[in-house]
Amino acid sequence: MIVKGRFSLDTNILVYAVDRDADELHEQSKELIGRAARSDCVLTVQALAEFFHVTTRKRLLEPSHASAFVLDWLEVFQVITAADTALVDAMDAVGEHQLSFWDAMIWAAARQGGCSAILSEDMQDGRRLSGVEFINPFSSGAATRLAKFLRQ
Repeated sequence: MIVKGRFSLDTNILVYAVDRDADELHEQSKELIGRAARSDCVLTVQALAEFFHVTTRKRLLEPSHASAFVLDWLEVFQVITAADTALVDAMDAVGEHQLSFWDAMIWAAARQGGCSAILSEDMQDGRRLSGVEFINPFSSGAATRLAKFLRQ
């Protein structure tokens, strides 16, 4: 069941929050995560795992530091895992909706967790898929759409 106002964050926002070379996106992502922590935001295990993989593979963080971020977020946010049906939904979404597989897994898990939106720079901004809206929080017109999800 989709819950109005519940949302999730895609991996790219988590990565930008620790990537000091991302300049403005770094600052915006840190603020976004802070506001998300005060809102009805859930994180997916997929996004957290991808965060660890990306930040350590690109050498943005040492494994111990990447782990520390994940452990902090596990304490702050409700974290949802994908049921086996999410895998089927994700595979279908790849073929039917042209999502990358990992984006489709995040979408499927977030949908199962009741999210009505996923904040992501990578997904198709403004698109709604099975009740879940994709919002690019960095786009010029995002502020109004984000207001219904993020608390000050």
